[in-house]
Amino acid sequence: MGRLTYTAIASLDGYVADADGRFDWSAPDEEVHAFVNDLERPVRTQLLGRRMYEVLSVWETMDVEGEPDVMRDFAEIWRGSDKVVYSRTLESVATARTRLAREFDVEEVRTLKARHDLGIGGPELAAQAFAAGLVDDIHLFLCPVIVGGGTPALPPGVRLQLELQGERRFAGGVVQLHYRS
Repeated sequence: MGRLTYTAIASLDGYVADADGRFDWSAPDEEVHAFVNDLERPVRTQLLGRRMYEVLSVWETMDVEGEPDVMRDFAEIWRGSDKVVYSRTLESVATARTRLAREFDVEEVRTLKARHDLGIGGPELAAQAFAAGLVDDIHLFLCPVIVGGGTPALPPGVRLQLELQGERRFAGGVVQLHYRS
């Protein structure tokens, strides 16, 4: 049985993007990036909302020659995973190993999860997985910044008892929290 993991980089006040939709403050340094890479490595299928897909799809063709090892590593992880993009507005997807789905299908995700580990990206899509009781692990990376509003990292209206599995402090001030439901 696989696990479904939600990973988000958020401000200290809990937002993945500020009120203007910006998230430049969340760019991981090499230490955080390497840790995220290790979390993503066992994931066989990424479940992505449209906006998260659009942000991450650059890794498909990005020239990482001469870039730091963590960037080359993440590009390999991205290119090597299957992806399901949930969108009612995208006409098509432009990356390999990717299919487009119009609706989040709880039973299909349960079937995928029974086969292997899944990652879910994008707080709106993750909210649907939380509501369906599908999320097993949560990794929050809290950045040392307060943005005062925007897109929340965690869904409103979902109540879930969690168990802290671990935490890590990074030199740049980011704190990672791992919870299991």
